[in-house]
Amino acid sequence: MAVTATDPHRAIEAIFRIESPKLIAGLARIVRDVGLAEELAQDAFVKALERWTADGVPSKPGAWLMTTAKRSAIDHYRRSKLLDRKHEELGREIDAERQRALPDLELDDVIDDPVGDDLLRLVFTACHPVLTTDARVALVLRLLGGLTTDEIARAFLVPAATIAQRIVRAKRTLAEAQVPFEVPRGPELEARLASVLEVIYLVFNEGYSATAGDDWMRPALCEDALRLGRILAELAPQESEVHGLVALMELQASRLRARIGPSGEPILLFDQDRARWDRLLIGRGLTALARAEAPGGTAGPYTLQAGIAACHARAGKPADTDWARIVGLYDAIARLAPSPIVALNRAVAVSMAEGPAAGLAIVDGLRSEPLLEHYHLLPSVRGDLLVKLGRNDEARAEFERAAGMTRNARERTLLLARAAASARAARPASGDSAATLDAG
Repeated sequence: MAVTATDPHRAIEAIFRIESPKLIAGLARIVRDVGLAEELAQDAFVKALERWTADGVPSKPGAWLMTTAKRSAIDHYRRSKLLDRKHEELGREIDAERQRALPDLELDDVIDDPVGDDLLRLVFTACHPVLTTDARVALVLRLLGGLTTDEIARAFLVPAATIAQRIVRAKRTLAEAQVPFEVPRGPELEARLASVLEVIYLVFNEGYSATAGDDWMRPALCEDALRLGRILAELAPQESEVHGLVALMELQASRLRARIGPSGEPILLFDQDRARWDRLLIGRGLTALARAEAPGGTAGPYTLQAGIAACHARAGKPADTDWARIVGLYDAIARLAPSPIVALNRAVAVSMAEGPAAGLAIVDGLRSEPLLEHYHLLPSVRGDLLVKLGRNDEARAEFERAAGMTRNARERTLLLARAAASARAARPASGDSAATLDAG
């Protein structure tokens, strides 16, 4: 494998981004410290830049990086004069690898044998409940997504120093809490898996509907989450909710190209050109959904949400949507994980199945919910239903209220345009109720 002469550093950085999750996972298994594992991986990367820029990239760069990092681990333990038994264990492993080594330390594939288990352990460690949600998201994107601190900061519109501090604190917290580098067993597995899925979906949602900033979407974050979800599905194929989450993300991602106009303006679900929906992603999503719904499994919230997304994906045009089934799926979600936001989404589905008056009655019952007090989609949905009922003055006030709540510039522009249209008693734009349902 040759490095391009024009920009060897960029090529090496691309290789490291691909290899770093496996490298960190393998090292964390050995040193039992995620922070130290990342430091050793970074040290190996620096050495690779020095060596490969001059000599070219070896045919098995992952093996080269792992061997180099393991040698650094030995040096670390020598310097600290700790864990003599670990030192000997690592030394024996290096000796065995040297005996199998090809020229330029290109080792046998056996070095990568446990990579699947190692990655799974790293996923569960990075998503441990001892960390805050923000810390889990940052650590997952750093260790498993391969993103730099600056890239994570740009994605979430926060200062790089804030992200760096979150990551440092997260690694320190894991070390101080002595979180074991392992896949949990028994009853703990379900709770820990829920944390992992939550983190991945939070990353996806921030890309799909950016909460703040000038862009309606950040597709790169969707791609990162999808990649992590697919990896997790390969590592834990027996977990139906993992396949449910992957199905949900694949089906939602299929609409990305149709969700923005030429100038980056939002296009809501009912107004999208469905010919632009990605049929490959829809096919992948439906396949993952079938695995999630296989006999013997229990449909969880992600699988049920994927079922809603599948109703949209299967409909050639909005009028073909099976709204009665969507209402039933929201009923099932509400039984498993009741929340005001689920109730709001269900209200939209009811409005499509039974008429806007039925939906508005449910929405009005949610106006006193404390969790929805600053949630811009509540007045947005209410405004849409009021427009459909011909109550345009009330609708204008709701759209203006929603515009004042959102932190996304594109969404604010859309809501203000709807307010102006309502003031003019113009033809209502169908489907702003999809502002909530666009996630399903």
